[in-house]
Amino acid sequence: MGDGINDVTALKISDVSISVENAVPVAKDAADIILLEKNFSVLKDGIEEGRKTFENTLKYIRMWLSSNFGNMFSMMGASAFLPFLPMAPQQILLNNFLYDAAQIGLPTDRVDTLSIRKPSRWNLRGIRRYMLVFGTISSVFDFLTFGILYGVFHLGERTFQTGWFLESLATQVLVIFIIRTRRIPFFRSTPSGFLILNTAIILLIGWTIALSPFGKVFGFEPLPPALFAALLGITILYLATVEGAKRLFEKLVRME
Repeated sequence: MGDGINDVTALKISDVSISVENAVPVAKDAADIILLEKNFSVLKDGIEEGRKTFENTLKYIRMWLSSNFGNMFSMMGASAFLPFLPMAPQQILLNNFLYDAAQIGLPTDRVDTLSIRKPSRWNLRGIRRYMLVFGTISSVFDFLTFGILYGVFHLGERTFQTGWFLESLATQVLVIFIIRTRRIPFFRSTPSGFLILNTAIILLIGWTIALSPFGKVFGFEPLPPALFAALLGITILYLATVEGAKRLFEKLVRME
């Protein structure tokens, strides 16, 4: 920090240099941040907002990588034993569009106090491990869904694709609430109201499209009523598994 000519050198070589509004012009030119009011609390607020932004960005990266890795692996694996594509191209595009739209609320999400108290670091190795662990869990439940849809209910191409679309969208969208926090979601870490509302709307839109007459445009077909109980059970089991894996993953990370 500095406001005089003698501070210019230090301001230039600092990682983050701060000056004030009434400083000499050369000091203000060398500074990265200029305080426009006599209140250092703005620095604290800025640091906190920066950490919140970093955490919310990290949530998106983790979810995007693990989800896409899992779906890619599921598509390749299913193509090896199914006589048809597990999801049609237009259905994949719709799924991805809705999934991305559900994450619009992430910038507004609350960040746990523990994540604000100390700075987080960019850890590419940790993100890669996160992708492998949670992407694999996603694929395991996709294959479980494939087995139920094809082996138990003996669905044809379009009804199979409809069933996986509903399961895939539900698990991808709802897992946001698990991955967004290191703590127990809702009970010890409450998401923002906009994130909850936006996620619910996107899920409702996706399921309405698939189950309405308009769904025929995307190749969807009506499903047998008994299948919905199976899809609900798979979704609940998946979310519980991810929550358990998350706790174990965080514990192992802290032990390193």
